[in-house]
Amino acid sequence: MIERRALASLNPAERGRPGAGHGLSPAGTRSRARSGWGVLRGWRDETIAPGAGYPAVMHADVDIITCVQEGVLTHEDDLGNRERARAGDVQVMSAGSGLTYAEFNMEREPARVQQIWIEPDRRGSLPSWGRKSFASGTGSGRFVTLASGMEGDRDALPIRSGVRVVAVALKPGEAAEYRFAPGGRRGFLVASRGRLRVNDLAIEAGTGAAIREESSVRLTSLEGADALLVDMPA
Repeated sequence: MIERRALASLNPAERGRPGAGHGLSPAGTRSRARSGWGVLRGWRDETIAPGAGYPAVMHADVDIITCVQEGVLTHEDDLGNRERARAGDVQVMSAGSGLTYAEFNMEREPARVQQIWIEPDRRGSLPSWGRKSFASGTGSGRFVTLASGMEGDRDALPIRSGVRVVAVALKPGEAAEYRFAPGGRRGFLVASRGRLRVNDLAIEAGTGAAIREESSVRLTSLEGADALLVDMPA
């Protein structure tokens, strides 16, 4: 089953950051409605204007994967990290027992980011943050694992859940098949650029596809497209 799903449907609880749309509640609290899709708790697709950003906020017990697609995003936190993530970079923040952080676009051009919020397998762990560049690896028509808590994904940034986050870039008319990990899984896929078909369902940029009871999905680019897919426990 593959169902078209608006990103806003994942995020009914305001995150409390100016101009940020929706996401998890502050300080690790949960919406009573328990929004999301499996352990996927939220997904943002945002363009951040020059000089804008998110003032310091504290979160706990959530892993946040940020994929910078255009521009530069500056991250700082109370672990002492202060880093600039450029287009093609991915950063993972595991909030654990609690982490205060801020993110800003300090450049002259807009920054576009995809931000994925995952519920970890365990609570209260020590917080951590990491960054890695995938700028040269995602344009070949194959799936590239960006972040993962799955065994064997050694080149990916680590997360604290049995989840795999993959990216693919497809030329017009190009297709690629993704096979889910065994053991009963579900997925959520977002077209971050262009239009594509997920099996028989067509979606456009900024739109999601909720996937369950499928062992694999075939993506076909209708006009040149990029996509992010979260493979997670059912």
